[in-house]
Amino acid sequence: MTPEPLGGRASAVQAEADNHPTVRTRDAASIMLLDRSGRHVRVLMGKRHSAHVFMPDLYVFPGGRRDPGDHRLKFAGDLHPAVLRSLRENEGRAITEARARALALAAARELYEEAGVSLGRAHKRQEAALPFLPDLSNLRYMARAITPPGLPRRFDTRFFAVFADEAEIDPSLVLESQELQDLQWIDVNDFSSLRVPEITAIILSDLRTGLESEPSLPPERTVPFYFTRHGRFHRTLL
Repeated sequence: MTPEPLGGRASAVQAEADNHPTVRTRDAASIMLLDRSGRHVRVLMGKRHSAHVFMPDLYVFPGGRRDPGDHRLKFAGDLHPAVLRSLRENEGRAITEARARALALAAARELYEEAGVSLGRAHKRQEAALPFLPDLSNLRYMARAITPPGLPRRFDTRFFAVFADEAEIDPSLVLESQELQDLQWIDVNDFSSLRVPEITAIILSDLRTGLESEPSLPPERTVPFYFTRHGRFHRTLL
């Protein structure tokens, strides 16, 4: 599908990009943990430490880059076939199933490392990389975004969502970490009190639209893909 330019939204990002040399993109994953127990759906967000080079002092979803070890993580439940299929799409060049699954496993690992939330069954094996077996079966693939050229860090990030009740997660059991501080449950309809990256605001807007269209966020969905080309911010669909 032909990319749709989003014009001025990228102006501030592009201005910052001009100050840094081009760096290679790295795979990353981010996860929106959703609490729908109240009147409005809430999403877990936290503030990045001020010492971070990439997006300091901004509120984001738990997430981070895909580590080499994520390929080797054992899991209890696999991705929905529609989610796995969408994840493998990569501008006409499909990525491997193992790499696609590793992105989802990275999201589960980061949720645990940054918020203390286990997305899966606990176990007591001392040699395991995580104290739980990740259950990927309830993950929805929501969006993909590539950091514009020229920024000090560049990531090819896949955004996932999961409902806390489906994953049997208690929303009260979240813990701050060195990566994310001031963890908060934010109403997806009102995050005006937080400083968030522009792409995060866009993804939140997509989330609201998805929830309004179909509150269950079915796995079979069209996934928006955001990227910058020749200084213009684009949106296309996977």
